[in-house]
Order: sequence, then structure tokens, then C-alpha cells
Amino acid sequence: MAKTRPFDASEYLDSPEAIAAYLSEAFETNDPGFVTDAIGIIARARGMSALAKDTGLSRENLYKALSSEGHPEFSTVMKVLGSLGVELHAQPKGVFGSLPYKGPAKSIADMEAGIAAEAKRRHARNRY
Repeated sequence: MAKTRPFDASEYLDSPEAIAAYLSEAFETNDPGFVTDAIGIIARARGMSALAKDTGLSRENLYKALSSEGHPEFSTVMKVLGSLGVELHAQPKGVFGSLPYKGPAKSIADMEAGIAAEAKRRHARNRY
């Protein structure tokens, strides 16, 4: 009888495209534990020690935070994803969710200008 070994996704995460596809699939589960674990698997595939050095976070804390039982802060997730060369993008669902929109519709340009102005204000106060 042939011996098999457990599936290890990290063996297949050898390109930015593979990493993005794997992470996109994880996000589609809407399971925070699964997403966190997927980020951890990607981090281990890329090298946890190098990731710790690049993010300024300890290796031990990264292992703990990026497990299926971990509850990383969003700032940790952003640092890790940035170090891994991954960007998050928002796109509307097929159906626009269940929350009603407030106020009059505004143009995308108005929204972008407002976001840029808020980012400038926060940066001036060193508040991100």
C-alpha cells in the first residue's frame, strides 16, 4: 500500500498569483479562522523569520496570531499582507448587502477626494 502524506498548501504557493488565488478563496469562506490560517500558511511558505524581520513583529507572535485560533489585530494583518506583497481590494457583492445607504448618492471622484483629505489630516496628526 502506498503511503500518502497530508496536503500542504504551502508547497503550491510559489508565485504572487498563486498566493492571491489562495487568499481570495479563503476570503470567500467568510470564516475568520480559515482566513487567518490561510495567511499563516502563506507566511510559513514565504519564511516566518524573514516575515518577522520585515514586519517588526516577533516570530512567536506571528505563529500565534496567524493560526486558525489566532485573533490578529487588523494592523498586524495589514503589515503581514504588505510584507507578502498582497493588496486588499474591495468590490461590491452581487447584491449590495442588507444595510440601507444613507444620504444622497455621491460620485466616486467626490468619495476619493474625501478619502484623500481624511488621509492627509490623519497623516498630519500621525494617526492612521
